[in-house]
Amino acid sequence: MEDLFGARLDELSYQDVKGLVGSPEAAKAEDLDYKRAHYGSDDKGKEELAKCVAALANHRGGVLVIGMAEAKGVPSRVFDVDLDDYHLRRIRQVIANNTAPPVPYEPIRAPDPDDATHGILLLAVPRSPQAPHAVTATPTKDSKDVLRHPRREGSQTEWLTETMVATGYRARYTEAAARDERLTIVESDIVLSVVERTTPHLVVALVPEVPGEMVINAGTFERYRFELLNTELHLGQGHRMFGHVAVGARRLLVQEAGGDQAARAELHRDGSAAIVLPLHRHQSKIGGDEVDLQFVEPGEVVYKLLCALPFLAIHARDRTAASGTAVIKVVLVNDIGSHPDATNHTLPEFRDPPPMTVDRLHPRTGQRLPMSSQPCEYAYSEATVLLDDAADHGRGLLQADAVLAQ
Repeated sequence: MEDLFGARLDELSYQDVKGLVGSPEAAKAEDLDYKRAHYGSDDKGKEELAKCVAALANHRGGVLVIGMAEAKGVPSRVFDVDLDDYHLRRIRQVIANNTAPPVPYEPIRAPDPDDATHGILLLAVPRSPQAPHAVTATPTKDSKDVLRHPRREGSQTEWLTETMVATGYRARYTEAAARDERLTIVESDIVLSVVERTTPHLVVALVPEVPGEMVINAGTFERYRFELLNTELHLGQGHRMFGHVAVGARRLLVQEAGGDQAARAELHRDGSAAIVLPLHRHQSKIGGDEVDLQFVEPGEVVYKLLCALPFLAIHARDRTAASGTAVIKVVLVNDIGSHPDATNHTLPEFRDPPPMTVDRLHPRTGQRLPMSSQPCEYAYSEATVLLDDAADHGRGLLQADAVLAQ
């Protein structure tokens, strides 16, 4: 869709959208539809709006262009519509109240340069992991042969049969189970790749709800390699950090120089990704001369997590075209051997890490300021975040970071 418009959807101008007029390539399709004016406020208008967005969400997603007429499917003329908050609120209320579960969408305004209050409105609807979505608006036509679950079929909208709806519900729960299993696999793979490490680490794994597909060949690998070698993982530090990029089994392997104190990432073709980050540890002597406690500062954990999330989300969204939300798991370990997946791959006699806590370091005296009530070998947290929020450093990134770190 962005290739068709010639720009990112959230960066479209009025002229970008207007440029579709008369283009056969922009004809109505399974992921593109046109509406000359706003939907009516009567029952028929509510039903039609709910049906249009649910049909896109139940198939492959797409864009609904409001303010453009079409002739034989091809956009023919622009008819500017109101872009005020009133109309956007009404659209939100209609979709929320007349689809179940509510269809996710993003309104995008393309105002007319000569009149910013009017222009073209786009409703961008992603393929939904919560499909099938039903239309709950009051029926305006009697029907006893179909359930009220619409889906795009070519340039038209069809109603799903009972068998198709049942299949959709089964797919919803099957895909949720598959995401959990995928998250476990992605996390385990990167843990086993650094199983010999004996210092505190943060492991972050991400799996998108709507997977993508990254093609790896000679040409794309050189582009990905250039991107990754010029990536600033440590936000605000102003330097590049990755020194090696290679191809693994259906994934890219990214490594920082530095041995056991090197960050390592595995970026999978389906948009899943994981990164393992060493944490700076402080040592403490409680009862004598020997070090009997190690601790990491909370700010170190929060900062490394804040760096990891957008790095993984950018891979999922921009390299593989994954979309929607992503499930994230974060693990904190006092050494990699403490991770459950590494237990059978490390020998106890080669492991004897001191207990680890998360405590503050006094900035002037260098003394430990206890925060933890007890040491911990292994802790984890999970959250769901919008890929766009994480990739674009939006508010959702800070919210996810706070939930996971807490």
